[in-house]
Amino acid sequence: MGNHHDMVEPPESALRPDHLFSRRQILKLGGISIAGASALAPLLARGASTPLIIMEQAQGIVIADPSTCVGCGRCELACTEFNDGKAAPTLSRIKVDRNINFGPGALLAWREGQGAWGSGLIVQDVCKQCPHPVPCADICPEDAIVVAPSTGARMVNMDKCTGCKICLKACPWEMISFDPDSRKATKCHLCNGKPKCVEACPAESLSYVSWRDLTGKIPPRVSATARPQGDRASACFECHLPGQRKSAGLGARMFSGGTKPGVFSSRPDSTFSWVDRLGTIFLPVVVLAVIAHGAVRALTKR
Repeated sequence: MGNHHDMVEPPESALRPDHLFSRRQILKLGGISIAGASALAPLLARGASTPLIIMEQAQGIVIADPSTCVGCGRCELACTEFNDGKAAPTLSRIKVDRNINFGPGALLAWREGQGAWGSGLIVQDVCKQCPHPVPCADICPEDAIVVAPSTGARMVNMDKCTGCKICLKACPWEMISFDPDSRKATKCHLCNGKPKCVEACPAESLSYVSWRDLTGKIPPRVSATARPQGDRASACFECHLPGQRKSAGLGARMFSGGTKPGVFSSRPDSTFSWVDRLGTIFLPVVVLAVIAHGAVRALTKR
């Protein structure tokens, strides 16, 4: 038997840990993971109740100038008299009365905040005619919120509405009304292109203009308490897959500081789901891991 001095030293390569993944293996693993997530989404959506998708934009929108509003309430009366045949400001598609004494951010109206008892600024809340995704339309189980043929506005189909009130909880600006007499929901449909609230305003603080996206410029009044769930939420995965352009853009703006992380919960974009986040977060992580692994291997070979 030879002594221990005669033992052959193992080669240097044998001392290196073999459990490190190569760049090729990491790329394969990342590709398989993303492909698996992409394949999973349609499977989740299979057999799901596909929501009514509204991609068209309204032709116009009502915009308001709070600095000239006198709080007379004529716009609310004109709205309900034309649409409902009765004077009922609580049903109005434009909301002024609720902001006269209580502004959107007021806590104690007689001490602070907006409105006649606050800063004096009276805010007229109007429907934003949301672009896709439309919160009230996406969540309606009866697909009762549709596109008005004459204006492209989002309107309630009274024949389909069952009065479940889910749409009231989905609007971040609380612009859906509910008629206790008809047991139906109502919202602004721009009065066939001639909004009666605009015509009735004596201060000319309302204007009917070409449509523009106001959803990112006007803070929500409340955090929406209803979002698509179950089958309806799963059905959205068909369009919103990992790496989808919109998801990537939102993710990039979030990481660069251009968008607050709260965009996932406060923005009425209920279809930006965990599948989207996986594509926008996991993919960059894989790329960075490949770069870091390559740098480590290059240094260890020196």
